[in-house]
Amino acid sequence: MDFIRRHAEKTLERLATSFPAVLVTGARQTGKTTLLKKVTGALSIPSTTFDDIAEEQFARSDPKAFLEIHPSPFMFDEVQYVPDFFRYLKVEIDQDRRNGMYYLTGSQQFRLMEEVSESLSGRIGIVQLYPLTAREIRGDGFSGRFLPTKEYVMERNRTLAGEDFSTGKTWERIYTGGYPEVVKGTVSPADFYASYLKTYIERDIRALSQVADEMQFMQFVAAAAARTGQLVNYGDMACECGISEVTAKKWLSLLVTSGLVYLLRPYSANVEKRVVKTPKLYFMDTGLAAYLTRWTGPEVMRSGAMAGAFFETYAVGEIVKSFANNGEDAPVYFYRDKDKIEIDLLIERDNTLYPVEIKKTSTPSSDDAKGFSITGRIGNVQVAQPVIVCGADRVSAVSRGGCTALAVPVEFL
Repeated sequence: MDFIRRHAEKTLERLATSFPAVLVTGARQTGKTTLLKKVTGALSIPSTTFDDIAEEQFARSDPKAFLEIHPSPFMFDEVQYVPDFFRYLKVEIDQDRRNGMYYLTGSQQFRLMEEVSESLSGRIGIVQLYPLTAREIRGDGFSGRFLPTKEYVMERNRTLAGEDFSTGKTWERIYTGGYPEVVKGTVSPADFYASYLKTYIERDIRALSQVADEMQFMQFVAAAAARTGQLVNYGDMACECGISEVTAKKWLSLLVTSGLVYLLRPYSANVEKRVVKTPKLYFMDTGLAAYLTRWTGPEVMRSGAMAGAFFETYAVGEIVKSFANNGEDAPVYFYRDKDKIEIDLLIERDNTLYPVEIKKTSTPSSDDAKGFSITGRIGNVQVAQPVIVCGADRVSAVSRGGCTALAVPVEFL
């Protein structure tokens, strides 16, 4: 497997026709440079990288001259190494504003996004690139956002007719994850993730944060992975790692802003309340989480204590990526009431909520639909037919208490 088509490519091309600059950002090794070079290569746009120390020093010491010998259109890779560069890009854009002038990539989001928002607001389109989706891995051309309407389910049922939805393949994908080098088979998952974490600590965390004890930080990352799919509990993680809650909050923020972790917010009709309630934590790549929690294979993971959490993490990640690949923040939440009755996911679109339960079972039953009974408590919004995303190989219907839910294979995501 030499080349994997990314669904964000269309979004990138669209943004380049709407903005003077386009930035592809995300965690390390997600394929940002490969994606951007494919798009710019087709347009014969030259490129350079600030991984090259000579180029970095030139851009830092004399950015104006640097841009003069690299006239637009041009691609600049790893722009996080030259944060002041954005101010000079702004000047160039404002002097002769044209769409598609600059194509940028950046791995570290901590300072990068702050500089982008301050210098290039209104001048730049941003693509958040995550590890590969299941769609991309199997060469599925469908690139739409996951929105569990009947029309969506029928279309996926048609386009995926004849596909082998074996449980074994799904769990193999959950175990190995979606980083391109792992998917291509050029390196084993264990070797890749060991090297990945070392690079992440040395090049991102050490450079951008005051982490006094790197081993302790790695222990925290593993503790976060062990809690994927759970409510965030800073006190619990802090106690396990021997750090303060303040430090735990800071370190989790680093994982979120670097694209490794996603925090799913609780739903409330009052938007302000969404900010203060406890979110749920999800790793954006199940392969990395599997490595950190020391699972040795997909079959062991599938029958282990964290199987449900990993299946849920995989499903949430696929849904979030489907929106990101279309250039959107995913409008997703979870719901939990005072009685601790919970719905795994609520997707909000056009004043309609789409309730989604995520179950690893291959044979969904009425018990899997019991959480949907609380949807009647959600006011001021229309609630669509609920959906159970599960390990089944075909669409079916599950009824409970007068409510009928569609059970949909996780591969439909």
